[in-house]
Amino acid sequence: MKTAPAKGPATRQVPEVSAPWSVETTELASRLGVDPGRGLDSSDANDRLEVTGTNRLAEAPARPWWRVLVAQVASPLNLVLVVAAALAGVVERSYREALVIGLVLGLNGVLGFVQERRADRAVAALKSLLSPSARVRRDGRVTEVPAAELVPGDVVLVEAGDRVPADGRVLSTVNLEADESGLTGESAPVPKSVEPRRSEVALPDRTSMVHMTSIVTRGRGELLVTGTGMRTEIGMVAGLLERTDSTRTPLQRQLDKLGVRLAYLAGVAVLLVAVLQFAAGGGIGEVITLAVALGVAAIPEGLPAVVTVTLALGMRRMARQRAIVKRLPAVETLGATTVICTDKTGTLTLNQMTARSLWYAGRRYLVSGEGYGFEGAITAEDGGEVPDLGELLTTAVLCNDAVVQDAALVGDPTEGALVTLAGKAGLDVAALRGATPRVSEIPFDSALKYMATFHLHGRALRAHVKGAADVLLHLATHVRREHGDVPLDDDERRRVLVELDHLAGRGHRVLAIAHGDTEVPVLPPRLVLIGLIGLLDPPRPEARAAVAECHASGIDVKMITGDHLATATSIARAVGIEGDGMSGLDIDRLDDRALEQAATTTGVFARVAPEHKIRIVDTLKRRGDVVAMTGDGVNDAPALKAAHIGVAMGITGSDVSKEAAAMILTDDNFATIVRAVRAGRTIYDNIVKFVRFQVGTNVAAILTMVIGSLLFSTGTSVLTPLMLLWVNVIADGPPALALGLEPPRRSVMDEPPRRPGAQILSAGRLTRIVLSGLVMVAGTLFAFSHGLDRGIEVAHTLAFVTFVVFQLFNILNVRDEHASAFGRLLFRNRRLWAALGSVLALQICAVYLPAAQSLFGTTALTALDWLVAIAIASSVLWAEELRKAVSRRRRAR
Repeated sequence: MKTAPAKGPATRQVPEVSAPWSVETTELASRLGVDPGRGLDSSDANDRLEVTGTNRLAEAPARPWWRVLVAQVASPLNLVLVVAAALAGVVERSYREALVIGLVLGLNGVLGFVQERRADRAVAALKSLLSPSARVRRDGRVTEVPAAELVPGDVVLVEAGDRVPADGRVLSTVNLEADESGLTGESAPVPKSVEPRRSEVALPDRTSMVHMTSIVTRGRGELLVTGTGMRTEIGMVAGLLERTDSTRTPLQRQLDKLGVRLAYLAGVAVLLVAVLQFAAGGGIGEVITLAVALGVAAIPEGLPAVVTVTLALGMRRMARQRAIVKRLPAVETLGATTVICTDKTGTLTLNQMTARSLWYAGRRYLVSGEGYGFEGAITAEDGGEVPDLGELLTTAVLCNDAVVQDAALVGDPTEGALVTLAGKAGLDVAALRGATPRVSEIPFDSALKYMATFHLHGRALRAHVKGAADVLLHLATHVRREHGDVPLDDDERRRVLVELDHLAGRGHRVLAIAHGDTEVPVLPPRLVLIGLIGLLDPPRPEARAAVAECHASGIDVKMITGDHLATATSIARAVGIEGDGMSGLDIDRLDDRALEQAATTTGVFARVAPEHKIRIVDTLKRRGDVVAMTGDGVNDAPALKAAHIGVAMGITGSDVSKEAAAMILTDDNFATIVRAVRAGRTIYDNIVKFVRFQVGTNVAAILTMVIGSLLFSTGTSVLTPLMLLWVNVIADGPPALALGLEPPRRSVMDEPPRRPGAQILSAGRLTRIVLSGLVMVAGTLFAFSHGLDRGIEVAHTLAFVTFVVFQLFNILNVRDEHASAFGRLLFRNRRLWAALGSVLALQICAVYLPAAQSLFGTTALTALDWLVAIAIASSVLWAEELRKAVSRRRRAR
């Protein structure tokens, strides 16, 4: 992708700095040619804007509507129909046939066009995330400018609640923290610092940088803009998204192959009939008439419409189960899924920091309950009684600015977890804060890595401190033990480090809590380490069962996250994801072949960037897997688009991820994916049923036309082109559509996913189709021959009725490939029986209504004719019942 072109000749080039997070701020400002205290001059900023272009994300031009429409009729199946319509209308002057074929093409084209016009709006959603304006320092004063006009070298001022308008290096900070979960996958806000980082650190560890679309959650700061538009980290994601091709689903590929094969079959049949007709002395007109009929007979005109409508009905049913599918072919793709690559934060976890463990006075405690609700309890890990933890929790909530009310958080997620913990212990946080007013504080700073507040307890002043465990372990002079406070000597320090390792080994983020009395608001000389609190973004309660069901269904689950490997591995083990762990840096060291081998045994990919996610998805696809990718952040969007099916979270998901995905879970519940898999497998089963049904009709029609041209007089067509269109669209359409609503088989989730290369029509299915087709051919030709004695119109009508009634009996055969049609499924689909009744009524109209007689060339039949037609047509059901019985007996042996 390219940034917007320059508006005019530039006066000079805008300097660029690689790895700005690793450069000292003074040196960076010098390289960018700006005095941070004054900012850019307005004229300089305007010159730079002409070079860099606006601070917007580039968009690929949308496809014109007419190209989308043309693409709908460019398939091999439709091209055969186009040729047939042209021959009918131009050569034979059969405008009626040409018009009807054109209407069928138009119907299929419009259905596909409506779906295709749901254009991918992912980049547009990315644009909507940009701040409309920004506060900058220019010409020595602070002013507000449109965010689109920011340029490298601008000094931007941000504070809590602001959305960051561009990538920038931190110049100064007062407790500055930013929520970067949408870009990095980390659930906790990231403290920012002016201190440079190593040039090779991963994106989540570049704490001296803030990035476009991140949200400032605490404090304020000044940023030196280093990248705008497509030169930002989010711009790189947008570039990946635009360069990532949407993957055609297995169903689309199989239907494409089916179309090519049927087109070849039609061509061979037309050529064969033409040779035979010319050899028998037929004229060009007779040959073209039969060619048009064969072209119509070979193409299942109703198949695209039936597939589209069936998938749409499947979409509606899945939406009721809280899975919204945006792209029709993706409805069945989950049924073929062999690997689900899932994000951690907000997908397998609640995206709500929660205290899960404590260490106090030498003992360990466990905490139950999820999120910011006060439901849950604190229990001793050794099974003993829980002492009064008020001293520990008092410090945790006084050195704290968060408010939790009705399970809703206002403030920092980590502080919210501490307030929730106190609520579970029965502490009245509001009353405690009111009784012990804060008189001073040392705000949290990423350099200090702790926060301290000073409160009056009666007439005494006490410092309450929380922060990184290693920092407070260094500052503390004493540690709380069961029998009282003891000096924090080397032995005690080692004991505390053992507890730190224990909590970290569980994947917990550890906070240390300390307090001490003082006379002035500074850290007291005697600071007591009271305890440790382990926090975690907990797994969803239903996630483990959902992962287990995936494994039972033959679906592998892999976690792909931007979070730390230890944390990710801990969550993975908690929900049942198996395999080794690998970081983004590990991925960079592997070539494609080595990564393909490693992906087999790896269950957790952590500390990954968006390009890593795409590479993992592509690797799995090369390995032959059908890949579903779940996620909720901006950083997930390219991989969501690259996967066979992308699944976004509806509640916590960003607009970008929702637009890039093919499916959205409205409840953000990983378990909903399992229900979607079941629905996808059922839909594919039903698609196989009506593909077998419709292709069986086409095979029978082709053989009827070819053999009929050999048996009867030159130029005689057993069925006219319009009769064949009626069969394919009207007689087959409603029953085939009803097949798409068949109830699921009981064993649908006990089977492994179908092989990615599995054909929708296997050799066994094709054999059964041909056998049934031969029965229908013999019966239709017999009916035609039987009616010839009473004239060609009676022969055409009797053959027409017999062929249609054959379809009504044959649809009962395809409902189950092995069980009898008279089994438990017989009356379970009321829509199917309603469709069969409707088709029979329409067929009666086609025979007896004058207008229909004129259109189709039919004539009235006697009651005996109908009985003959029904008796002949029922033979396909009895023949298939006999085959199934023999097959079941062989399998039983």
